Amino acid sequence: MGKRRGERELLRSLTKKQKKHLREFGEEHPFYDKVLLLHSCFPFQSENSDKSSAESDSETEVEQVSVYHKLLATLKTSPESESEEEEDESESEDGESEPEVDSEGSQETGEADGGEEDKNDAPELEEGSLSFPVLWQMLFQLEKTAEQTLGQEQADGADASCDPSYGVIEEFTDVKHESEFSLETNFMEEESGDCNADQRDGNSSQAFSEDPFKQHMDKELEEKEVEKMSTLPKSSSQSKWPRLGQLTFSSTLEKHKTLKADKEVDVKQLYLHKPLESTWPKVNKQFLSSVNKPSDPPFTPLQRELFCIMNTYRDLFYPERNALTNGEEIRHAYCLHALNHVLKANAQVLSNNAKRRDQKPGTDSDDYRDQGLTRPKVLMIVPFRECALRIVHIFISLLEVNDKRKIDVSNKKRFKGEFGSDPEEKPPNLKRPEDYEAVFAGNIDDHFRIGVAILQKSMRLYAPFYSSDIIIASPLGMRTVIGAEGEKKRDFDFLSSIEILIIDQADIYLMQNWEHVLHLMKHINRLPLDSHGVDFSRVRMLNLNNWSKYYRQTLLFSALQDPQINSIFNKHCFNYVGQVAVRNVPLSGSISHVVVQLPHVFRRLEAENLTSVIETRFQFFIDKVLPEYRDAIMSHTLIYVPSYFDYVRLRNYFKKEELNFTHICEYTKKAGVCRARRFFLKGEKQFLLFTERFHFYKRYTIKGIRNLIFYELPTYSHFYSEICNMMKATDSGVDATWTCTVLYSKYDAQKLAAVVGIDRTAQMLQSKKNVHLFVTGEN
Repeated sequence: MGKRRGERELLRSLTKKQKKHLREFGEEHPFYDKVLLLHSCFPFQSENSDKSSAESDSETEVEQVSVYHKLLATLKTSPESESEEEEDESESEDGESEPEVDSEGSQETGEADGGEEDKNDAPELEEGSLSFPVLWQMLFQLEKTAEQTLGQEQADGADASCDPSYGVIEEFTDVKHESEFSLETNFMEEESGDCNADQRDGNSSQAFSEDPFKQHMDKELEEKEVEKMSTLPKSSSQSKWPRLGQLTFSSTLEKHKTLKADKEVDVKQLYLHKPLESTWPKVNKQFLSSVNKPSDPPFTPLQRELFCIMNTYRDLFYPERNALTNGEEIRHAYCLHALNHVLKANAQVLSNNAKRRDQKPGTDSDDYRDQGLTRPKVLMIVPFRECALRIVHIFISLLEVNDKRKIDVSNKKRFKGEFGSDPEEKPPNLKRPEDYEAVFAGNIDDHFRIGVAILQKSMRLYAPFYSSDIIIASPLGMRTVIGAEGEKKRDFDFLSSIEILIIDQADIYLMQNWEHVLHLMKHINRLPLDSHGVDFSRVRMLNLNNWSKYYRQTLLFSALQDPQINSIFNKHCFNYVGQVAVRNVPLSGSISHVVVQLPHVFRRLEAENLTSVIETRFQFFIDKVLPEYRDAIMSHTLIYVPSYFDYVRLRNYFKKEELNFTHICEYTKKAGVCRARRFFLKGEKQFLLFTERFHFYKRYTIKGIRNLIFYELPTYSHFYSEICNMMKATDSGVDATWTCTVLYSKYDAQKLAAVVGIDRTAQMLQSKKNVHLFVTGEN
């Protein structure tokens, strides 16, 4: 009833003259100007990420036509469509084309009963012109959406409720900030306080030629170059930097010159957008030495080398991120790069807005291609809400020039409530390792996504995706909005023009669900299925040619090197500038941190290929390893299983063989965990199946371990020493009976090197015999 009431009030507010003008001229009447203003705030589809997905799917189910083909179709106007328009005009003069409205306010065309006419009229978009019924429905829907949103904002304020099934920001829209943050309706002089300086920099040919942003985005690839990148292998070269260590540079187009680390970095030579030149030294001061002078570089040695690579717009893989030591340094560095990119891109759009406004009518405007098919430019994937909170705080600090010039942040209170944490929620007296405390600090909810719109003096949180510059999300948050094949409520058009993809703490996604990351990579930089109100005269040709993935920069940070993470960097990164990967080999492994004295037996299994490793390991375990531990004397045996699927297979086998065992996994309830630990400690259960993900999320100390079996090498190398050191928790004087057995294959080279070191790994892979190591706590 609320929708019909809104329609009835809108129709009654129009006079016959207004309806006639709207029907015949559209843009001529002042009433249309009001709706046109709303159109600049709201595209034809709702900019809400989930609402737009439902509408776009309803249209694309009829015809899966990309927005680029729709653009081409609009350039063709058939004679039939022109004759139809003439017939419509003649009919309108007789008063027959205006839809009838009954007493309930519903039209005979049925457009008020759910918008079914939008689907039926979709093919008319391809005939070269918008017919009056389609135009009427679009304008009518925009007016209705604006009224509903204003009413909701007045009633609920900034604390609109979220959809619990998706966890975020879906029905919240702020019309006031929508217009303020619209790039199409703002100009450089309105946004920048130092407009003249920006214009001087922008008009300088030297700045245009040396600015890495301009060099990267203005490069026009040829079809031959694109074909090379998709067919030819990459050429690589090695280099060693003082802080990052061994680097591998790879590229397809040409053998680029090897980058050299700058010993000194002048902020003015980095082409940072204002006000970042002045705010960065203040924001980053916490990581610099207290003895640093004002003239010293405002970067740590690690940040200087990382930003040197980021600023060239090459892809970067850094697998040595540590939450305890350098995690925050790295976060500040990539936040600076992302914000610098967004401010430059938006400044270019705002500057061109002013030029287009001042140009003479009829002038060719093809020189102002400065946008993508959708507005989001940066996608930041982080594991927890606490990470998103810290990123937003860094953005705010970088945009605040001084205490007097505070940045205007909309919806800040709501953001703090949803992404902040309550100190009282943390259980007291829990002793956990320092790295655990660093990773799981603050709000650790892993289902979220939030859009951020940024202009130089203001920031808008909870912006709809199609009005956002930056999207901060978790893999699960992205997965729920992208959806799967066959789902009606799904949307991924907002990922079409992502220019910078940042995946931080990628190792944690191995503990969450790696399939979500793969699903995201399959849907990024695709051609959108709808236009979403874009001005095609402003879209870069690289986006129209569907070459966005060749311009996208991917920054990948992880705490370890893993084949699955390496696969993302090698198979889903196509940057035409090339890739840079840090490839340092561990000289000493985590086995050196084992403090208990026990023999370590590394048993090698032979597999024909990588796909057969899983089956080979299982058969090797039940045929050769398990029989040695069936004897009652080998009680208190903990079996460490990294993969949940292997855990389920072993559990089913143990049940089938009726072995005396208990089990703990990440899905075991607290009572079941306590019961299993008690049975294992007292020796009532001979075996304990123990998953890696449970250890990652809980870090419980398991007492009573006398025999330890690593079914597979742990993902995190330090888990090896942690599990081994649990043996000292049992003070029973039976040290001589402690054993540790590890299963490995030649495909576990990276994990093996992280545990025993690179020298021992080379020897173990060359020899096909079992390796016996005895650790005294000093090795």
